[in-house]
Amino acid sequence: MCFGSKKNLYEGDDLPPRPAPGQAPQQPTYAPEPKASVPSSSYQTQPHQQQYNQPPPPSPLSAVQPPPSWNTNNPYNQTPATAHAMPVELPNTVHNPNAPAELPASDYAPPPGPPPSHTRPAVDEFAPPPGPPPSHGARNDYAPPPGPPPSQSHGDAPPPGPPPSHGVSNDYAPPPGPPPAHSDYTAIPPPGPPPIPSSSKPQDSKHDWESVVPDTSLFPPPPAFFSGHEFSPATNATEAEAEAGEAWCRQHPLSPPIDLDHHALEVQNRHNPRLMIPDGFRGTLRFKEPGTWAGQTDQHATDSCIIGYPPLYTVKTHSPFTSSPKKTIYYEVSITSAAKPHEICLSLGFAALPYPSFRQPGWHRGSLAVHGDDGHKFINDRWGGKDFTAPFRVGERYGIGMTFTLVGGRIETEIFFTRNGMQAGRWNLHEEGDSEEDLPVTGLEGYHDLSCAIGTYGGVGFEAVFEPGRWMFVPEGYYPGKRG
Repeated sequence: MCFGSKKNLYEGDDLPPRPAPGQAPQQPTYAPEPKASVPSSSYQTQPHQQQYNQPPPPSPLSAVQPPPSWNTNNPYNQTPATAHAMPVELPNTVHNPNAPAELPASDYAPPPGPPPSHTRPAVDEFAPPPGPPPSHGARNDYAPPPGPPPSQSHGDAPPPGPPPSHGVSNDYAPPPGPPPAHSDYTAIPPPGPPPIPSSSKPQDSKHDWESVVPDTSLFPPPPAFFSGHEFSPATNATEAEAEAGEAWCRQHPLSPPIDLDHHALEVQNRHNPRLMIPDGFRGTLRFKEPGTWAGQTDQHATDSCIIGYPPLYTVKTHSPFTSSPKKTIYYEVSITSAAKPHEICLSLGFAALPYPSFRQPGWHRGSLAVHGDDGHKFINDRWGGKDFTAPFRVGERYGIGMTFTLVGGRIETEIFFTRNGMQAGRWNLHEEGDSEEDLPVTGLEGYHDLSCAIGTYGGVGFEAVFEPGRWMFVPEGYYPGKRG
């Protein structure tokens, strides 16, 4: 319940008469007024949120019983009511914002100005400082004001200057100059080399790795173990011809070592074998002089293999087990003409007997050769061979040889190739190869007789030289005191 103001109750003729001294005052009767709603802007004082130290409110009866020494100018100069005063209903509120300054003792006017907030003052109650605000969470660019920091109690004005950054310590001013860059790899390092921990400092002098690691440019090229081709980039025979050659070899196995008669041994010692004309050969083959043969094939000639007899190597005559511990066989061939100078289809090598005359040497078992159309070497290989040397050219002379050496109770076989009197390559017959693609070298290891084998295809002119006095290259150990 809300009461009216004192001005309305006691002004004018309505004031009750003052009692005589020593006489109890007359108790007026009041009609209860309707409750007035408190505006939303009124401030109710809660016991646990009081901001000011106020005296305890007087008895509500004093609001309706003026004392004998009534002073309208001092609303707080009141005495408690007598015990027989009429009970009055307590109001729901103790403050009426519409009442004048003269209020009962239980109602207090608010202090001047806006009421303080019950929580921390909002930021917008203060005007922002001049200038742009500092970045939140960034490094504080301002030093704190001198003296201790201001109290953070409610209602205090903010200190002058920009507010400190949130979440960043503002206890000390930054050092003069720009701040150091964080994780900046372009920053200038301190002078001198970085310190080295004592545990990692080298104890000895610098390791000279150059004296340990040799210059690999001086090493010979690695052997072409896995450089086999499926077909030749130049001339290739048909699959049917290859199958026919394999079938012929199955029907004619390798012959055992033969015994040469006196005449054959004399021809062999004079290096004057006879070249046998193969079946289906289209061309001419003639004897020029002892140890020299000339040949010319037609441009439409098919594959053929020219075999010499007697063999250049016979087991019963030249084997390292029965004669000297080392034996070398060798011959040379010159290219005199070619129907296709850029693709000379001539090959030179060795073959164990018998060998199919309609196939190039090196394509089947017990044979090897170097082919002039692509420069590949073939060892029992009817596919594309392996990289070895450059293709043949007209006017050049090429030689091929084999060396059999007794080593530890077995024969080691080396093959070498020459071009115009200079060695142009060599390989070991038992060098590492591809176990899935490379076929056996049976017949070439020194346990079978071997003849020279010259292969031709198309139009080509050649000259075969077996006489050592006419060779451009002399193999090592072939003549005493001479080295190839």
